[in-house]
Amino acid sequence: MLPYNSLQEAEISLGRNLTFAETLWFNYSATKSDYFLFCHNILFLFLIFSLVPLPLVFLEIKRLNPFDSYKIQPKVRLSLNEMLNCYKDVMRMFFFVVGPLQLVSYPSIKMIGIRSGLPLPSGWEILSQLLVYFLVEDYTNYWIHRFLHNKWGYEKIHRVHHEYQAPIGFAAPYAHWAEILILGIPSFLGPAMVPGHMITFWLWIALRQIEAIDTHSGYDFPWNPTKYIPFYGGSEHHDYHHYVGGQSQSNFASVFTYCDYIYGTDKGFRYQKKILRKLKEDLTNGAAQNEGSYNAQDIYKSE
Repeated sequence: MLPYNSLQEAEISLGRNLTFAETLWFNYSATKSDYFLFCHNILFLFLIFSLVPLPLVFLEIKRLNPFDSYKIQPKVRLSLNEMLNCYKDVMRMFFFVVGPLQLVSYPSIKMIGIRSGLPLPSGWEILSQLLVYFLVEDYTNYWIHRFLHNKWGYEKIHRVHHEYQAPIGFAAPYAHWAEILILGIPSFLGPAMVPGHMITFWLWIALRQIEAIDTHSGYDFPWNPTKYIPFYGGSEHHDYHHYVGGQSQSNFASVFTYCDYIYGTDKGFRYQKKILRKLKEDLTNGAAQNEGSYNAQDIYKSE
């Protein structure tokens, strides 16, 4: 709740006129508690989990060209009923775990200094803080993800998420309740280190979940704007992680690829791409007769 009774009082306190965005924020938030504003995340997450994957569901069912040619695992198809069952499981976990977790976590948000007042942050401030949040979450998530792929972590917790060997958008938040709680830690660390405005926090939660849906989409579209983000993993990178499955030690990154590269957990993925690229080049050059020449020795030889 803002400590001003009017726009004029806010402008006097700031010593300047409010911007258009600040005026909108004042009119919306002036009489609302900080807790109520924080709980907007529950609505945002519900809408993201429910609506963002829908175009992917449509493509999976209709198999429209040219979109279908960009499906990463074209031999694996899920029916509408299977995808709806996944959504039902996600919603069950949302109402019993994610939502209640949001409701009780407000004191920690207040403690680290997330503010809701005026002035609003500049665009550059928002972008710089979001970059920090993504980097911190990505590095921390990498190591937690690796832990979840040891024998105990996988069998007890993480195997639930890997039930979808060919991921779909609805499966991005599909996980064991314990994994949801554990992976909430990396999402919280960035805002705890660099606390910002409530609007920045909203954007962070929303963008992180949209990114997760993108990497679980099962499609690698060449026009995806994330292709221009340096070191961004995307759907191709994470799809390989699901394809290998089980207690694999490949492609643990949640957003960027630098951790997998530095710690050597993307070697199998990079070598597979090398083999597929060579095969494609041979076929393009009219060497289709060599298609069956890649034996086990070719595939598994060292780079």
